[in-house]
Amino acid sequence: MRADPKKSVSAIQMVLAFSALFCLAIASCAPGQEYQRVITNAYSGKGRSNLLNSALVKRVMIRGTLDSTRDYTLGPEDLIQINVFRVGALSDTVRISQTGMIELPLVNEVKAAGLTPPELEAVIERRLRAYIQDPVVNVFIEEYRSRRITVLGAVHNPQVFSVSGPKYLLDMLSMAGGLTGEASDICYISRQAGPDGEKGKTLKIDLNELLMNGDTRLNVPVRSGDIINIPPAGRFYVDGAVGAPGSFPLAGNITLTQAISLAKGLNYEAVKDIKIYRNDGSGRRRLLVANYDSILSGKSPDIYIKDKDVIIVPTSAIKEFFKGLRSTVYTRSVAVGRGY
Repeated sequence: MRADPKKSVSAIQMVLAFSALFCLAIASCAPGQEYQRVITNAYSGKGRSNLLNSALVKRVMIRGTLDSTRDYTLGPEDLIQINVFRVGALSDTVRISQTGMIELPLVNEVKAAGLTPPELEAVIERRLRAYIQDPVVNVFIEEYRSRRITVLGAVHNPQVFSVSGPKYLLDMLSMAGGLTGEASDICYISRQAGPDGEKGKTLKIDLNELLMNGDTRLNVPVRSGDIINIPPAGRFYVDGAVGAPGSFPLAGNITLTQAISLAKGLNYEAVKDIKIYRNDGSGRRRLLVANYDSILSGKSPDIYIKDKDVIIVPTSAIKEFFKGLRSTVYTRSVAVGRGY
């Protein structure tokens, strides 16, 4: 008994239609490609460094329009002009000595190194009050000494720079070519003991606050001998049922959902209970379990990823079976449609 060709074609069409609907349903459950692209670009090392470098250029341009000489910290070998209003005999141009001192008539020796021009003006005015009523002093910088500032770490052009004039952290990062894609959020400035008796110390600067949020208080003036270091960011790992498992730079505050997007999203066969293995500081790893759907729906908070976290997306055996079945059905349907 021969099969009716019309019924065979109809059956094949039904199988193909069912397969198409099944694939469409699966695709609708996965994160959109556009969402993945935006998240990946924004939170990958390269995309994030581009954002920070754009902010760096903008901040440096803004800073360049301001008069920064009044914030400049005077140092040995700077040449300064001191004017005392209506008392020309007390006005003079002097070079700060290697010990940080200057000498003026009536004022005698003054510790100038470590002071800004307004601070030095106040010191001289205070001493002149014993001889002059309401003295007015102005300090101008005639010549800056050359200073050596070192920039290291995740910048495009790390080296020792010889600079003159007032320079700030943003100036030095710009001179070093900006941040690389591996740069972390933190900048460390190691500072030697100053001529004014200040002890050596290390400053910790949050680059996100400085560059992205515009906290200009963190754009500190640099001094001779400063060492600026931008350490590379940490890394985390994603494995299992994701589109692109691998190692990723921990640049910025990255959450679990963003980490999954960097790994090209969950596969169809993924289990939504995701495991995070985290170093507890004692050499052992503790296990965190987070439900992906619960986070996306807002029922559970997203989890921030830490350095050396290992994210495992388990595979559902049932979903993997249906995935194989779907592939088999589709292959056979195509074969039947071609008359094999």
